[in-house]
Amino acid sequence: MNRDLSLLIGILVSLLALLLIWIFYTTLAADPGPRLAPLALEQLPNSGVSHPVTAVLLNYRAYDTLLELAVLLAAILGIWSLGPAPSGFQPAGPALTVLANWIVPLAIITGGYLLWVGGHAPGGAFQAGALLGSAGVILRLAGHERAGLPNEAAQRWLVVAGVGLFLLVGLLLAVFGAGFLTYPKASAKWLILLIETAATIAIGSTLAAAYVGGRPPLAQSTSAASKDLGA
Repeated sequence: MNRDLSLLIGILVSLLALLLIWIFYTTLAADPGPRLAPLALEQLPNSGVSHPVTAVLLNYRAYDTLLELAVLLAAILGIWSLGPAPSGFQPAGPALTVLANWIVPLAIITGGYLLWVGGHAPGGAFQAGALLGSAGVILRLAGHERAGLPNEAAQRWLVVAGVGLFLLVGLLLAVFGAGFLTYPKASAKWLILLIETAATIAIGSTLAAAYVGGRPPLAQSTSAASKDLGA
């Protein structure tokens, strides 16, 4: 690189740095205007829920949450594209089997509670889905080949439930004139709960399936099926 070109690049980089400094300074000096938190709290009665985090994730910023679910869906499809899942773990010993029989039902019940309470207290679909996913991980560690999940065809429906129902509700609202993912005040609570229920199922299934680490087997052995029923 010759000297003139190096000098030109240095000048351009310096000008770019000055421009960024000027933008940063003018941003700090400008009138900040209304803050988002007061605006979000002001519109909370119209959101369908009484917890601000749930209102942001499922109402004000529903597009963002829809994309997050789409990322999870893309991730599990990528994992499944790598081929069949590795063979299952050895059957668990008596201690882990007993613990799994206690912990998994409690995790499912707690997940359902977090889903329901998310409208007015900390909780919601992602927390509930994470608990369901952890229940699947425990089952996998305890020797269940599919981590307590159904067969491949059913799993495909489960992992697309969150994105699919989210889009369906949004499109129906748009068709009937409310706007895409613009909930009418009278039905906002129940639409959000419906979306969160499907999202919880999708998140839990996706996390458990991701831990399995590959495309689910088409059939399950009789012994594994009896274990799933026993859990």
